[in-house]
Amino acid sequence: MKTEWDYTTLADAYLRRPDYSSVAIDSMLAITGLASGKVCDVGAGVAHLTLILANRGFDVTAIEPNKAMRTNGIKRTTSLPNVCWFEGTGEHTGQENGIFDLVTFGSSFNVCDRQLALKESARILKPNGWFSCMWNHRNLNDPIQQGIESIIKEAVPGYGYGSRREDQTGVITTSGIFGPVVHLSAEVVQEQTIDECVEAWHSHATLARQAGNMFAGVVQNIEKYLLQLGQDKIQIPYTTEIWVAPLA
Repeated sequence: MKTEWDYTTLADAYLRRPDYSSVAIDSMLAITGLASGKVCDVGAGVAHLTLILANRGFDVTAIEPNKAMRTNGIKRTTSLPNVCWFEGTGEHTGQENGIFDLVTFGSSFNVCDRQLALKESARILKPNGWFSCMWNHRNLNDPIQQGIESIIKEAVPGYGYGSRREDQTGVITTSGIFGPVVHLSAEVVQEQTIDECVEAWHSHATLARQAGNMFAGVVQNIEKYLLQLGQDKIQIPYTTEIWVAPLA
């Protein structure tokens, strides 16, 4: 399925992306009161969030428009009978009305028309269902991450993270579809080898989109910088940011 953001060349590198904080996920589920049920994970990618939810006992319908990403996700979940995959988008999931307890967007809400995605989520949710969107944000106060940011901004003046780093409360509230929004944050640290870290940067769609034909060169400069640190592995601090709200 063709979408504005094409992740085909990034699909394998996405396997190196960090998982979401278990503390944040468990807090989200505690707010919803769900210990089981049906989840629609939209923009499921290579199954990072899908796996977390499936391993907590939920029946997960994973929606992913990109074939390469979906193929990797299917491979990672092939042993799980409580996961099924479909081609679709946040605006058009292709799912039936009113069948899900929870709809999640893991690092995907920002690449949708957010108001249309909220309407679609409401359509497929049960009357007491819940919506959630989340991202992992690198801690840009970390010295190593500051060095990486300098490399990026030198090559791409005006570089920005767009709506993925915005507070989503207003967008969700403005829809008039969902009730009070709760914002959750939890820290998580990922340890990676330099090779793994560089491979993860190859999956950075926001950078790829803004850097254009300079993307490969920017990632090469990030690799040079990391190698100069003289460390086999680095600690990468993230904050998992989650917004969760019930149907109004």
